[in-house]
Amino acid sequence: MTFSFEIPLLILLLITAAGAILVKDLMSAILLLGCYSFFLSLIWAWLGAVDVAFVEAVVGAGLATVLFLLTLFGTAPKDSRLRRPPPPIAALIGLPLLGILLLYAAKDLPQFGDPNSPANTHISPTYLERSFQDTHTSNVVTSVLMDYRALDTMVETVVIFTAGIACILLLRRRVS
Repeated sequence: MTFSFEIPLLILLLITAAGAILVKDLMSAILLLGCYSFFLSLIWAWLGAVDVAFVEAVVGAGLATVLFLLTLFGTAPKDSRLRRPPPPIAALIGLPLLGILLLYAAKDLPQFGDPNSPANTHISPTYLERSFQDTHTSNVVTSVLMDYRALDTMVETVVIFTAGIACILLLRRRVS
């Protein structure tokens, strides 16, 4: 497996996450969070979760960034600097330990793209073989998203719809 694309993308993701945490200017933090969401949506798309990538791009990189910017433009300039207390010692010790624990647990996961992984040997053949009989749809991707995983797709659609309604409610102007 080649790491020519995934390692730089993960490094960019970590840099933007750390930058959003460490910067003192709110405008910089908002733009870095937008970049973080964009890189995360690229990672989801690269991993094959295009529906999750779409939601991350729309809600994370799009709507959240716009709402944060509109909120920032509605504040006084003196409020645009962050004043944070130093992080607690428990967080400085516990979070790296959690990261090490997650990396240790990740070695038990199947390799990416492994044709013998449980997802490829158990459920994928069923989707491919029974798609037309179960759903009467010749497109397997459509049958998986709209029939086999309909609840998941519906919840993602509700999230996008709710975010859109929230934007409309927050951005509307009151007429007196």
